[in-house]
Amino acid sequence: MSPVGLAKLLSRLPSKNDPNLLVGFETSDDAAVYRLDDERALVLTADIITPPVDDPVLFGQIAAANALSDVFAMGGKPLACLNLIGFPSRDLGADVLAGIVEGALEKITEAGAVLAGGHTTDDEEPKFGLSVTGIVHPERYWGNAGAQPGDVLIMTKPIGSGVLFNANLNKLVSAEAMDTCIETLTTLNKTAAEVFARFDVHSATDVTGFGFGGHAFEMAEGSKATLAIDFGSIPIMAEALDMYQKGVTTGVNAANHEQIDASIRFDRDLSLAEQEILVDPQTSGGLLVALPASEGEAAIAALKAAGVSAACQVGVVEPRDADTALAIR
Repeated sequence: MSPVGLAKLLSRLPSKNDPNLLVGFETSDDAAVYRLDDERALVLTADIITPPVDDPVLFGQIAAANALSDVFAMGGKPLACLNLIGFPSRDLGADVLAGIVEGALEKITEAGAVLAGGHTTDDEEPKFGLSVTGIVHPERYWGNAGAQPGDVLIMTKPIGSGVLFNANLNKLVSAEAMDTCIETLTTLNKTAAEVFARFDVHSATDVTGFGFGGHAFEMAEGSKATLAIDFGSIPIMAEALDMYQKGVTTGVNAANHEQIDASIRFDRDLSLAEQEILVDPQTSGGLLVALPASEGEAAIAALKAAGVSAACQVGVVEPRDADTALAIR
């Protein structure tokens, strides 16, 4: 379902009526937050993907990192995970399934969580993901609706994985570029989240299937602000723009465009390839965080010192400018 179609569906559902549900689906946040008491709130999410790679262990690692990221994006700590598996048991052997779960367990353990069980169903193609339960202080969670004018926007991973995976099917991408892409996707957002926890985060999201533009749009809409994006500062994976220039795309670029095109303003000329990279769907993408300008340089320095080498400022938050959610400069 397209982002626009999903938004229309959710708009028909009744709003939250439990005061302990601190974050529901109204602001398209990465996870739900449910208050248990004055000190604890649960962070609840689920995510499932199809294989972007052939290696079962790598598939499990990427899928797990992708699901765990939703908890990190809320400022939470993952506690327990359940496997969500669709598997063509007649076509693929048990060793493939074991490899997927093995890869996922590596990332679950690295995140400081446990694997508590799950559910497997027969499917025509492999699908894997996690339901993740985390914990956060009910007054210290991050949402995507709190960005304030004057904030700076920091991104922690490069974008471009969607087109690279599609191009790799036709062997158009170098081995070096794909290796770097996979290394990026299997890197948890745990370290970045732990660093940001030392700063005054106003808003946060992870950049995944809706692309950089789609998730920035959701932050802008939820915050009733305009995000001014410095396109030249956005970190982009090696060869990703080249693939768009060669005519490669993904199956969801068009839907991602539909979500943002009416609310985006270009204050500089971008090539078609550059416009497409803004809606390139990510898997296990980085965090996009808004925090006070006075803390921007220190946060980036702390991220880089902790090993988050791609961390950089990609824009600023401005007062809402009519219908413009995103201004690309």
